[in-house]
Amino acid sequence: MSALFLELVPAYGVLTLGIATFLSCIAMPIPASLIMLAGGAFAAGGDLDVGPTYAACLLGAVTGDQAGYAIGARGAGLIDRIEASSRARARLIARARRFSIRWGAPGVFFSRWLVSPLGPYVNLLFGAARAHRATFTFWSVTGEIVWVSIYVGLGYAFSGYIAQIAEVAGNIVGLLAALVLAVVLARIIWSRHGPHPS
Repeated sequence: MSALFLELVPAYGVLTLGIATFLSCIAMPIPASLIMLAGGAFAAGGDLDVGPTYAACLLGAVTGDQAGYAIGARGAGLIDRIEASSRARARLIARARRFSIRWGAPGVFFSRWLVSPLGPYVNLLFGAARAHRATFTFWSVTGEIVWVSIYVGLGYAFSGYIAQIAEVAGNIVGLLAALVLAVVLARIIWSRHGPHPS
């Protein structure tokens, strides 16, 4: 699927980037991060303009988040049907549910870029819970700005090394997720077993 989208970028330009990020944000298996890296590289090479490239990726992502929220809000029982359809998706929804409970609204921000596989399911869960839409939108847009900036920026800055950047960026995001988890676990352990005043 990623090869198809990468072939479409030169032919259809930024529209392809916007569609790819939109689809990835509604849980379609689209490698949007890789496609944004390629978009940044095409912009660096002069095939695309960087401003419209960035704007299309951001608009697609934010619109996808809003669509996911709306689907969750209107799709009674949808989350149950998704969980029943696939064990892998059921695990993702369970992780997204735990993540949302743990982090609340700021979890929307982190699920855009730090733990992005959870993002589409966080959208559905926040919609199903009828969470405050303006709060969801604030954290969604803020997180998408980070996500799009990282990947389009890396693609633009290091256009000659896209394959290597894609691998390193995935490792960095994994490292950041591990660091966040370590801090959270340390806080939990400290609060349960740390020194207590007598």
